[in-house]
Amino acid sequence: MLYLWLKVLHLIFVISWFAGLFYLPRIFVNLAQNQHNPVIYDYLLGMSKRLLRFMTIIAVPAIIFGLWLMIQFKIGSGMGWLHAKLLFVAFLMLFHYSCFRIHRQFEQKQNTRSHIFFRWYNEIPLPLLLAVVALVMIKPF
Repeated sequence: MLYLWLKVLHLIFVISWFAGLFYLPRIFVNLAQNQHNPVIYDYLLGMSKRLLRFMTIIAVPAIIFGLWLMIQFKIGSGMGWLHAKLLFVAFLMLFHYSCFRIHRQFEQKQNTRSHIFFRWYNEIPLPLLLAVVALVMIKPF
């Protein structure tokens, strides 16, 4: 029963984390478009700061519950899918960190990227999510 509750908690925190991973880059698009409008820029910067804080707080239990699930799960042969999933989770953590770095550049008014770059950057979490879900559900290897 503990295992099922860990799965529920892990999924809830992962879904919440992904909500932020999908939305924060969209705020970056708007920040890049409004760099010369200080009122809107400061408002969006505040939004991105609060969302980044929320995302980070939510990511921690998502990862903790995921690790706890791994401990409960008997790891043996045929678990290549889990190693691949962990690799994609590491990419997600790098993406999260890159969001922090980009936010810092906006705070310091040192962003040099266009809104078009951030529109593409905004798409990165989706293939990572698809890969993780496919690996967990199908367990191909």
